[in-house]
Amino acid sequence: MLKLQTQKSNTLLLIGLFKLFKGFTLLVVAFGALRFLHHDLSQSIEHWIKVLRIDPENHYVNAVMARALNINPKQLKELSIGTFFYAAVFLTEGTGLLLRKRWAEYFTIISTGALIPLEVYEIVKHVTPIKIAVMLLNVAIVVYLVLRLRNERT
Repeated sequence: MLKLQTQKSNTLLLIGLFKLFKGFTLLVVAFGALRFLHHDLSQSIEHWIKVLRIDPENHYVNAVMARALNINPKQLKELSIGTFFYAAVFLTEGTGLLLRKRWAEYFTIISTGALIPLEVYEIVKHVTPIKIAVMLLNVAIVVYLVLRLRNERT
């Protein structure tokens, strides 16, 4: 029984750390987006292409450059605000789960479960292995937390 309880605690710890990782990653992205508000985004991308010695004629590099040229300051600000919001959600989930708070389990079920239909839509629109893996991981997290809460209630 103790081994099973420890395993459940470790799983909750891993989910909490995963959520914190996502939150901190999004914070970096949000601050990066803000940084580019007053800088030339395409010039910065060109700089990093040279620093990282990436082939500038690469198809993916050209696609990134084309998108970067179409981003205006308003879109960059909106991206930053949205990213800060999601970072706050992930950091709240992760902190609550690490502190083993029941509200954090419910919050994670609701916030993660609510995004699964959007993930399905994105997969239908353009399927990639990463999108499928992220969706399956999020489904597994929701199922685990629902079963955990259900088992602890009985």
